[in-house]
Amino acid sequence: MTTADLLFTGGPVFTADSARSWATAVAVKDGRILAAGHDLSELRGPETEVVDLAGRLLIPGFQDAHVHAVFGGVEMGQCDLTGTTDLDEYLARIAAYAAAHPDREWITGSGWSMESFPGGVPTAALLDRVVPDRPVYLTNRDHHGAWVNSVALDRAGITRDTPDPADGVLNRDGDGHPVGTLQEGAMALVSDLIPAVTPAELVAGLRRAQTLLHSLGITGWQDAMLRGSNGYPDPADAYRAAAAEGWLTASVTGALWWDRDRGAEQIAELVAHREQLTIGRLTCSTVKIMQDGVAENFTAAMTAPYLDSCGCPTPNSGLSFVDPALLAGYVTELDALGFQVHFHALGDRAVREALDAIEAARDKNGFRDTRPHLAHLQVVHPDDIARFRRLGATANMQPLWAAHEPQMDELTIPFLAAGLAERQYPFGDLLRAGTTLAAGSDWPVSSPNPIEGIHVAVNRAVPDAGDGRVFLPEQRLDLATALAAYTAGSGYVNHRDDSGSIRTGNVADLVVLHRDPFDGPAAEIAATEVAMTFVGGERVYSA
Repeated sequence: MTTADLLFTGGPVFTADSARSWATAVAVKDGRILAAGHDLSELRGPETEVVDLAGRLLIPGFQDAHVHAVFGGVEMGQCDLTGTTDLDEYLARIAAYAAAHPDREWITGSGWSMESFPGGVPTAALLDRVVPDRPVYLTNRDHHGAWVNSVALDRAGITRDTPDPADGVLNRDGDGHPVGTLQEGAMALVSDLIPAVTPAELVAGLRRAQTLLHSLGITGWQDAMLRGSNGYPDPADAYRAAAAEGWLTASVTGALWWDRDRGAEQIAELVAHREQLTIGRLTCSTVKIMQDGVAENFTAAMTAPYLDSCGCPTPNSGLSFVDPALLAGYVTELDALGFQVHFHALGDRAVREALDAIEAARDKNGFRDTRPHLAHLQVVHPDDIARFRRLGATANMQPLWAAHEPQMDELTIPFLAAGLAERQYPFGDLLRAGTTLAAGSDWPVSSPNPIEGIHVAVNRAVPDAGDGRVFLPEQRLDLATALAAYTAGSGYVNHRDDSGSIRTGNVADLVVLHRDPFDGPAAEIAATEVAMTFVGGERVYSA
């Protein structure tokens, strides 16, 4: 009789299968699920490793459907401003980092929050206090804006006469002088001058990221920017090296970046990249199209104009980075070549433009198994909710953002046209309309911890929120649905049909939580921690 290499007993086990069934025991053989049920004692042999769950919850491995893992790992070694919104703390960290790295030509880092500054706009003068002699370039937590000092502005030749690029904004004072904050495409005016991150630094970043993500129960992910530009280094070669050398333990889907300044002539290059970058646990049959920006800097593409501070409509309704008239043709051609398309679509106009492009591809090519998905979905028009199911488009959620916090309450809601604020992150409506849900973090934009995202998806409030406010409570998800989105849903998006659920024959990517979050109030979900992570039946993390 076959015996298991690894046997989990004493459940519960959330299988995330189509029936949302439960088990109390799981057997693993040769890296795959041998059986899932209740009494599997007959599969225990003398060499079987037994894990007594002792009431802890066993789940499929989490998969992050939208993450920038290498960038996050690289930033872990730079000036880290995450975890605080206090200006004095920012300046203290920047000064300490500069003092600890006297040989660095540039001070780089990330993580500041727009809520820390009037109007969300920090100034070069603040940075000049602590680093007056070297250029400083610090991206904010959503990575759609950068804070620079006067030396950096001078290096870039940015003056009152510098025009805003077509895809970005230089924040200015009343006299038109740039103040030190760059939005979207304007970031490249400075970032293009920064010495490139070295291949060794990218590899080190991937190693850091993989270790961190495994510790959070993440066994696979979709990296949303390979062969990219937009001021960021290309992590593709780091992934290729990791896959070739055998230390990439996660299963990674790489999303190849669509250069919005070019057209269909780049598609042949994407085909070549797909062939070059499919190796081992790395596959690259996805193309990432960033269709708009973000709401906080008024670049997310909306169906109605943004409001000014007085509540009056402005001439601005956001940016469509790819001409919608051309987008449909690009997506149709990519779909015909078997590419999945992964859209950044945050405003409701961008969502509609992405769905229109998918519909054009379906009309031309028929329903191919390309599994297009739209990430972020901050605002979705009610007329477009049902289109996700009809078009076979997956809603790729970043649930951590669907809560009351200063960036939402002070920098977003007051500036959205009537009706738009009530349409934000409509996860419940999408679920009720039959949409397939996947989930991710967009780390390093926000925390990569899936349990924190699940907490917000269920509660529509951040962990430990003390004010009792729930953000659009009708859009809450139940715990089982949120868990399934981070496991089976993201597995589906990543074309990993033998993962994401615990069923016979599937790969044994498994996570043991230190408690069962179903056995307690929803307000305590975030207190759940990862105890063990297994990839292909091999333990890659233990608390």
